[in-house]
Amino acid sequence: MRTLFLITARGGSKGIPRKNVRQLGGVPLLGFKAIAAQRSGVCARLVLSSEDPEIQQVARDFGVDVPFTRPPELATDTASSADVIEHAMKWFEERSETYDAVMLLEPSSPFARAEDFRAAVAMMERTGAQAVVGMRKMEVASIYVGEIDASGRISSIIDKMNQRTNVARQQSPQEYTMNGGLYLFRWDYFRRTRNIYADRDGVYGLVMPDEYSLELDEMEDWHFAEFLVERGIVDMSNWRP
Repeated sequence: MRTLFLITARGGSKGIPRKNVRQLGGVPLLGFKAIAAQRSGVCARLVLSSEDPEIQQVARDFGVDVPFTRPPELATDTASSADVIEHAMKWFEERSETYDAVMLLEPSSPFARAEDFRAAVAMMERTGAQAVVGMRKMEVASIYVGEIDASGRISSIIDKMNQRTNVARQQSPQEYTMNGGLYLFRWDYFRRTRNIYADRDGVYGLVMPDEYSLELDEMEDWHFAEFLVERGIVDMSNWRP
């Protein structure tokens, strides 16, 4: 299966300024996905979509192709991921460069490893999935999660809890959520639907370890990532020589 690995990184990060080029454990954030993709053995071509010259140069330094510059209107807070992906896909289609699937990589979830990319591709080939996304375990079951209303009441949570009065907390089934580590989807499927999750029975989840499932949105996340790296909880040999 020929898979295009697409790193998407814009320059306007607010929670962690310039995070895509910020160093974590001696590696620019963007470099984590670039190195893992190149080591995976399942990457037919690795490219970057960005409007930012500094990000583009860092990508080139890590061997990533930068064949185009993302249009400014697709580099705003309100630009949709679907539009960014479609822009890249059209660029290749206009040049008759074809792929079977796209592996979308967002630097803000840096710790996906080469073995995770290989496992995702293997899962797609084995199951016939339309898409495979990285997943992590939820610490708390969704029955205990809900809204607090304007007055401070947690009625919506209590309603869910009362519906399962005979089920102990420890007996709640393990639940999962997307971890942002990887999004693999078939080319024709996305061009037809513009939605990774359009086929409810055709999307599969690849569970990744908790320590490799961190998403970096705020500085608190960044400091925790530094802790994981410094303590050796995250094995940096996945991204170092």
